[in-house]
Amino acid sequence: MTALFTTVILGSTGEGANTAFAGLAIGITLAVIHIVGIQVTGVSVNPARSFGPAILLGGKALSQLWLFFVAPAIGAAIGGALFRFKLLAA
Repeated sequence: MTALFTTVILGSTGEGANTAFAGLAIGITLAVIHIVGIQVTGVSVNPARSFGPAILLGGKALSQLWLFFVAPAIGAAIGGALFRFKLLAA
């Protein structure tokens, strides 16, 4: 999901893009990520939002906390690389 979100942000704000609709594209993408992701993982798009509840709950939630920091970083790197190497160019 982060790779998709990064790609939309870079594509809608990059050179040659119609930036007048960038906010709409980014907002709709974020809404879709939440709608789809809530069914799969509970969708904590912000790792900081996962941190507080995991600290308070401890146990299993705390042991899985690393995933909420590592997975978005990997996804952002994949999305950025796809855009950087022009693999998604029109």
